[in-house]
Amino acid sequence: MGKRTSRSLAKEQPARQPGTAGGLQALQQALQQALALYSSREWDKAEQVCRMILAARPAHFDALNLLGIIAAQTRRPQEAADFLGRAVALRRDDATAHNNYGNVLRELARYDDALRSYNRAIQLKPNYAEAHYNRGVTLHELKRFEDSLASYDRALKVKPDYAGAYNNRGVTLRELKRFDEALASYDRALALKPDYAAAHNNRGIALQGLKRPQDALESYARALTLHADYAEALHNQGNALKDLDRIDEALASFEQALRINPEYAEAYNSRGSALQLLARHEDALESYDRALAIDPRYFEAHCNRGHALRELQLPEAALESYERGLALKPDCAEVHNICGTILHELKRFEAGLQSFERALELEPASPWLCGIRLHARMRLCQWGALDSELAAMVARIGQGEPASTPFCGVTLTDSPALQRRVAEIWTRETVPTEPKLPPLPRRARGARLRIGYFSADYYYHATAALAAGLFELHDREQFEIVAFAFGPQRRDDMTDRLVAAFDQFIDVRARTDVQVAQLARDLHVDIAVDLKGYTQHQRAGIFAQRAAPVQVNYLGYPGTMGTSFIDYIIADEILIPAAARGHYAEKVVYLPGSYQVNDRKRVIADRQWSRAELGLPPDGFVFGCFNNAYKIMPPTFDCWMRILRRVERSVLWLLEEDPAASNSLRREAQRAGVDPARLVFAPPLPLPEHLARHRLAGLFLDTLPCNAHTTASDSLWAGLPVLTCAGESFPARVAASLLNAVGLPELVSTTLAQYEEMAVELAMNPGRLGEIAARLSGNRLTAPLFDTELFTRRLEEAYRQMFQRHAAGLPADHIHIAG
Repeated sequence: MGKRTSRSLAKEQPARQPGTAGGLQALQQALQQALALYSSREWDKAEQVCRMILAARPAHFDALNLLGIIAAQTRRPQEAADFLGRAVALRRDDATAHNNYGNVLRELARYDDALRSYNRAIQLKPNYAEAHYNRGVTLHELKRFEDSLASYDRALKVKPDYAGAYNNRGVTLRELKRFDEALASYDRALALKPDYAAAHNNRGIALQGLKRPQDALESYARALTLHADYAEALHNQGNALKDLDRIDEALASFEQALRINPEYAEAYNSRGSALQLLARHEDALESYDRALAIDPRYFEAHCNRGHALRELQLPEAALESYERGLALKPDCAEVHNICGTILHELKRFEAGLQSFERALELEPASPWLCGIRLHARMRLCQWGALDSELAAMVARIGQGEPASTPFCGVTLTDSPALQRRVAEIWTRETVPTEPKLPPLPRRARGARLRIGYFSADYYYHATAALAAGLFELHDREQFEIVAFAFGPQRRDDMTDRLVAAFDQFIDVRARTDVQVAQLARDLHVDIAVDLKGYTQHQRAGIFAQRAAPVQVNYLGYPGTMGTSFIDYIIADEILIPAAARGHYAEKVVYLPGSYQVNDRKRVIADRQWSRAELGLPPDGFVFGCFNNAYKIMPPTFDCWMRILRRVERSVLWLLEEDPAASNSLRREAQRAGVDPARLVFAPPLPLPEHLARHRLAGLFLDTLPCNAHTTASDSLWAGLPVLTCAGESFPARVAASLLNAVGLPELVSTTLAQYEEMAVELAMNPGRLGEIAARLSGNRLTAPLFDTELFTRRLEEAYRQMFQRHAAGLPADHIHIAG
């Protein structure tokens, strides 16, 4: 905003004393000489003369005042404050001196002291426009924006043609988010002073605040016409170009600003953000490091550095960057939220929950955090406030507020209507749906349908474990399949298997959503299959730009994406009954059997575990559940405890995910009157060994409202029967779908009371359970659930029918594939 240092000097008229007239006259002449030297910008010589005056008369007001002004203009603010402080002490009724003293105090960031000086100047001279202006600048620095605005208005009342006051008034209005008024204030400044480059620049910033980046560019161009080396205007021009997705031009503008001012930390930071939009994360990191070398206390650069490190899959380093930012700004809820997310991903659940709690404490209305915090508590099985917090989350979602992420929504509730609403809110708030690519023309299919599978999980992940056989078994005479990989940089045996399975395997991590969509178009992908939905590392923005004529939600996310840019969801009659279709934004493609593909090549280790090796008692029935802890809801756990009380010497075998969660469950068992030792926790093992240990359990007890999905398939593949309770929503009906496809529909209950009775009856009736286990063993290689080739042929038929509708110019509609 600039500062104003008044150069007017009050001429001292000292009282004459006998015998001193000649000395006083000499001092007056010396002062006139100093003033003349100052006016001709010979400041060193003017300072020498003033110091000579002070040597003769240390309390010479005008010499002290002029020395203070010279020190201020030669960037010696502390010296300036010393001189001007002595001057105002000598002449307390000089308004100009108090104004000048306020300016140097402001330069030293002594804002409260500066305010006192300006207030004194105004008290002495109420119509002192410059003092009102400088007071407004100081109040702005103190973030007292309303008071700052009042000071500028007083300056303008005294001096209506004060262009600088109109400009700074606009800056303050901009801080108050009153962009229209800010724009009007800049226009008043420019009407008074058309060549006011700073006002043109600031006008552009206001226009960006009004989401008018194209108009902002015109203002920056005018500023640069007046001042070609105006680094700030070039920087702001770059930001406007970035808003218009003209990223390469934005980078050029930032580079030009940095050539003019190589110490411009903000320009390095903005350059980094532009590079990230181009997925050039390593270059962005270097740019943030340059910004921080200039200004180690630059909060935004620390945070943006963390963003780049996250994209580079360096979560520990990213966390360190965010924590450095929090050391500078500990009350930033957004960064506490991000730290919680990283800690959650690192499976440091207790620390993650603390970060989420702190974020909500700072900003109770933080978007998504209500559901995220609740999910984090479920990870630790902390159920104390579950009912009230879940009710609060549901109420906020009902009002259209961003209270939960879609994934938290599908794991915490059994309402398909609510889950759709959560997805719609998420899409509205986070997925840029404005098209940046032209509409895709309708086209006929080629010799082969080209299917693009988009995922972050082309390594040993649940999705890959299920779908690897599908990719290998596609009919290459009819289909060409392309992998678009955008996940973490992990490579294992599964990755090698998948790379070999695809016709093309393309790493698109370094490309933007728009670039990936354009690449899919260039490759003439006919059907784009989103294997992520709204799960970790998702890239829904690719599909928002319409990567292919037909777009499909499949496998990775158990629910609707709540948007028009996904045409179909793959399901089955059990998963989405006809009466529930209205809860899904997509049209439903019904596969016979189960919607879930399974790879029948999953290896089960030959190892024969003993009970003692796995921490199980030597006898007694073993109920198992290897679902993640967040799926265990209190009603289900209470039901499990009733089952244990009714089946003597039985134990519940659970997955050990986090010691704190295990301890919580032990405490809950104690409260329910069950010996905590009857809960046995299984440490993680490689999948072949994990599948082998299933042999020591008698019955898998499923969870509600989020069933076992891949975990249920693992159990059934390993020969362990699964007892489920079907709910209303997609994630609550997956196990029922799997059981029907493997020929065990009798293991599907519809209420927890029925579920409890069935669990007890099966545990107490080994003959009945043995018959079911034998049937599962017999069906394992014959039922549709694990027939990967049969599933592949059915899915291919679904792809054909989807694309036929597109080629015929028909909209998407529900499709039933014959069994």
